[in-house]
Amino acid sequence: MENIQQNINTKELIEIKAPIVEALKQAYENPTYQFHIPGHTKGKAVFKDFRKLIGEKALSIDTTDEFDNLGTLHPATGPIKEAQELAAEAFGAKKTFFLLNGSTAGNLAIAMALTKKGQKIIVNRNCHRSILTGLMISGAEPIWVCPSRIEDWSIWGNIEAWQIEEILEKDTKREISMVWITNPTYEGVVSDVKSISVVCRKYGVPLVVDEAHGCLWNFNKHLPETALKLGADAVVHSLHKTGGSMSQTSMLHISKDSILDERAVEKALKLLHTTSPSLILLGSLDAARANLQSKNGQKLIQRAVLNAKYLRRRLDEIPNLHQLKSDFGYKTDVTKVFIKIDGLSGKRLESILEIDYNIEVESASDIGVLILCNLGNKRSDFKYLADCLEKIAQGHHKDIYYLEKRKHMPMLEPQIKMSLREAFYSEKETIRKDEAIGRISAEVVAECPPGISILLPGELITEEHLPYLNDYETLEVVK
Repeated sequence: MENIQQNINTKELIEIKAPIVEALKQAYENPTYQFHIPGHTKGKAVFKDFRKLIGEKALSIDTTDEFDNLGTLHPATGPIKEAQELAAEAFGAKKTFFLLNGSTAGNLAIAMALTKKGQKIIVNRNCHRSILTGLMISGAEPIWVCPSRIEDWSIWGNIEAWQIEEILEKDTKREISMVWITNPTYEGVVSDVKSISVVCRKYGVPLVVDEAHGCLWNFNKHLPETALKLGADAVVHSLHKTGGSMSQTSMLHISKDSILDERAVEKALKLLHTTSPSLILLGSLDAARANLQSKNGQKLIQRAVLNAKYLRRRLDEIPNLHQLKSDFGYKTDVTKVFIKIDGLSGKRLESILEIDYNIEVESASDIGVLILCNLGNKRSDFKYLADCLEKIAQGHHKDIYYLEKRKHMPMLEPQIKMSLREAFYSEKETIRKDEAIGRISAEVVAECPPGISILLPGELITEEHLPYLNDYETLEVVK
């Protein structure tokens, strides 16, 4: 087995600071008489079963900014300001903002601050629903670019630079003000962001990358390179997805040579964020960044990469099992393992893993399941997983899922009949799904994960949408 120390950044690692964590520690060790929010007063007024579950210590540091010398989020001061500056340095950004409503908050802020009504924004078809929400708020309109289709897997693939240039070249009126892409895809397919950024610079438009699933990339050379080093103007990272922070915490980075207005982004975030930000969540972002930079964190990332390679070697030896990988002509993130087994739908495979083997995967589609090789997983986890998959692939499990004619990854090119904003704010009615064909959608329909829209406001509803809408009895349409 490869030495886990191999390929770890050999740059001298100085003492890792985590200013919010340190401030919370000081607050815990020096308690005060509290006559301010939150009203549970360091956990004393919390339901006892919940207190036992999460612990008195966690509740005692459940506070918001402005107290205990913890600093403020808007504007960033004290330990919070220092933590954001350390994050910017770690990720290679000019400015980093902590987000407490996931990457959704970052995408909303970008749309609110940097786009406006009447502008055109190049957006990939498989973008997260939060980007659509942001454009509905601002009034800007997407020009759709469809990535390559990986038909055997029923997923979207990579975006090519020539696709972006083809659209920009036709924009003789210069109505397009931004290119906004998602990289990697949910299943780990990687686009050539460097070439796309060159095209954007050529036409003088900023490039924003929703890199939600790539927050580890700047910390290990066996992972793809972050868009912050490839010419993007702004990048969003979901630290809670793979970086080790607590749920709903993310970061928004402005690159060092960005042409975007970072002050406008900061003002938008102030409008979107709660005025009582959780210091536990902010502290978890600070801790996650510190951990990724630490010697232990570097070992954990390298272990995750080696575990992924081990799992992939095992999977290659299992008959009737197939995995999505870069050998097929496109780049992938090695730690995201998308598999399928002959004769089984992804949903059926997911249920077998969960019910028979007590294994939970990231997600399942009609085709396969997505497995994340995370920082906290041990080699023994993957040995057990591979053994179970081998048994399943050799078994005789029945699967009648195909009879439901159900699909999960929307692979349709939207037929737009009204603007996002116009349709969303139009007079609406709710009708039965089977009566909606030929009508115009007035809502975003997107299943999470991965949050890619099946229908968006202003889109014509067609019969092709129906296999993706099995769980819906009614739809909201323009009246």
